Amino acid sequence: MENFITLSALQGHLRAVIEQYAGRAQWVVAEISECKVNYAGHCYLELVERPDNGKAPVAQARAVIWSSSYKMISGYFRFQTGSDLSAGMKVLVKCTVSYHPVYGLSLVVSDIDPAYTLGETERLRRQTIAQLEEEGVFGMNKDFELPDVLQRIAVISSAKAAGYRDFMQELEASPYRFDVRLFAAVVQGDAAENSIIGALEAVAEQADEFDAAVIIRGGGSTSDLGCFDNYRLCAYIAQLPLPVITGIGHDKDVSVADMVAHTSLKTPTAVAAFLVNRAAETNARLDDLYEETTDRARQTLMMETNRLENAGLLLASRSTGLLHTGMARLEKLKNGVRYVANERLDDERRRCSSFATRLGQHSARRLATAQAWTGYALQRLAAAAEGAAGRQRTRLELLEVSVTAASPRRILSRGYAIVRGVRSAGQVELGQPVEIELRDGVLGANIISKSTHKKNG
Repeated sequence: MENFITLSALQGHLRAVIEQYAGRAQWVVAEISECKVNYAGHCYLELVERPDNGKAPVAQARAVIWSSSYKMISGYFRFQTGSDLSAGMKVLVKCTVSYHPVYGLSLVVSDIDPAYTLGETERLRRQTIAQLEEEGVFGMNKDFELPDVLQRIAVISSAKAAGYRDFMQELEASPYRFDVRLFAAVVQGDAAENSIIGALEAVAEQADEFDAAVIIRGGGSTSDLGCFDNYRLCAYIAQLPLPVITGIGHDKDVSVADMVAHTSLKTPTAVAAFLVNRAAETNARLDDLYEETTDRARQTLMMETNRLENAGLLLASRSTGLLHTGMARLEKLKNGVRYVANERLDDERRRCSSFATRLGQHSARRLATAQAWTGYALQRLAAAAEGAAGRQRTRLELLEVSVTAASPRRILSRGYAIVRGVRSAGQVELGQPVEIELRDGVLGANIISKSTHKKNG
């Protein structure tokens, strides 16, 4: 087969065609999806074109800005826009098409129009603002009423950021106490938007624990502010259930995030000063209120003291009058009581005298009767006593006779003997000595035998 060409020959034909039809410089609108500067100072770009819905690119090409022109182009672009070339930025570039047999097609950028980028940035800002207003959330955060004292603060920032350190130093230098909790987030670069939104979501879950949320960042290029114009982040800020205070760190630029926040300040230090000043103003109002309250209390105390003194004088005057009146009434009552008492006393004396007379007469009669009864009773008692005494003498005489008959002496005189200390035959042993009392003396004896009587029955 003879109809063939080499790959390099094909690449050469393509290069010739491209240089013939697209070799001159063209102004091209594209979005930067990647931007890298190598050690030699060359800037390599990845340019894309996306549809309005932001889905997959419809066109893509590599581009390069050689180091010989990159310094001038990037410096002018930064001077005009305040930003460096970065991913996500829409640019209008002047470029020529270059085709290399090995590296393929690329664009060589010789100029960039910063005016287009500025206009595109402004267009996106306006689009974000319009969408937020259309949804009715643009001014939602400003409807919050700030507490008189903002002490419980949720801070969204990078823990290593200089702005965060400045913010904390300003608060710590004040005479007031603030309860600050950091929700760490990336606040610049491609990851900033998602990181800040994540921190806002964490704050929203604990909204009852804070008085306000503060978003701060310190320094950086203007291009780093791009995320603060994005609709998604601004919508989160506008609808956060806490008043939001921003201190993003640029004096000239006002982001959409600043617009939707409750209060916008330029720097983290300015935010801290705002919190301190608000606490100082509240403290001053409290001092004024204290002074006013003290003055009013002092005036009221003086008025009430005067009223009490006047009331005391009036009370003393009235009391004196009432006392005199009372004393007069008591004197009159005393005289009346004395008269009535004397009358009653005379009556009682007369009653007592009459009662004493009647009592004497009655007592005399009762005494005579009692005396008669007493004489009669004494006579009967004497007769009874005489009879009882006679009967007792007779009994005693009989008892004397019985005792005399039972006397041991009388028994001994009849020929009987008494063995002393022995009441039963069973109590003595053979050979035991005993004493035997007779009528006229006592004998000593020994037991040589003994016998006992059998019991009948």
